[in-house]
Amino acid sequence: MIHLGTHAEFKVGDLSDSYIQFYDDRLRIPQLQKVSEDLGWNTDDSPIELLVLSACETALGDKEAELGFAGLAVQAGVKSALASLWYVSDLGTLALMGEFYDQLDTTLNKAEALRQTQLKMLHSNVKVDSKQVKLSNGTALDLPADFPDGTLTLDHPYFWSSFTMIGNWN
Repeated sequence: MIHLGTHAEFKVGDLSDSYIQFYDDRLRIPQLQKVSEDLGWNTDDSPIELLVLSACETALGDKEAELGFAGLAVQAGVKSALASLWYVSDLGTLALMGEFYDQLDTTLNKAEALRQTQLKMLHSNVKVDSKQVKLSNGTALDLPADFPDGTLTLDHPYFWSSFTMIGNWN
């Protein structure tokens, strides 16, 4: 499994205009395809079960790349990808990813882990309280000191509905 928690931008048209932002560099779609070939991800025995693209619009695409970065990753040999369809909240995504990984440990497959995560968020079992993200199992993830204190429910679809699973959901 590979998790990329970063920023990304998909631009309609020339694929080389779209990128995943790393600290001081951008990985463009043609580069992603080359990395995939170089690492052997484009074979039937790809070692990558899941690529998590925890960034905005990573499943958004156009006629050149129908499912954006996630679709191209699956096309390149990654077995499945979790990615977003629109702009996402950093705080909501942190909570969603924490809950998703917790659910992934206890459910039968990746799609069910995502579904359970979304349901837990919808029913306010995942929330922000006192500078912590509180997962449904009671685990508390500390937030940085500069986050404002207070309570935030994450039941609105804005926080959990953007993410979709592409590829093999088992």
